[in-house]
Amino acid sequence: MKQIEKLRVDKWLWQARFFKTRTLASSVVASGRIRVNSKKVVKPSFMVVVKDVITFSQEKRIRVVEIRALGTRRGPASEAKELYIDKSQPEELFPDTPSFVRIGRPTKKDRRVIDRLR
Repeated sequence: MKQIEKLRVDKWLWQARFFKTRTLASSVVASGRIRVNSKKVVKPSFMVVVKDVITFSQEKRIRVVEIRALGTRRGPASEAKELYIDKSQPEELFPDTPSFVRIGRPTKKDRRVIDRLR
């Protein structure tokens, strides 16, 4: 069996399970939101090799991954994790969103607490 030396970036992102469909991976690459080795990539047919570093945004997170291997198929998630080394910042446990502060009319429970304080 011949070892693969290069692979399309959209196909690799799909095989590594960063995107649900190959069409979605292709459209993200075509929109110019992917960088390979700090260079903007706009063609899904761009070829990647082992040791390339891919940077892209996924939801609210910036992903930085180094290609460890080129896959031959889209396998299970455990197999996909062996295709890359994740160099991204770890996710924050608590988001920077402010907590909900209740304003307005007090509830029945709040009124009972206020009555006990009087």
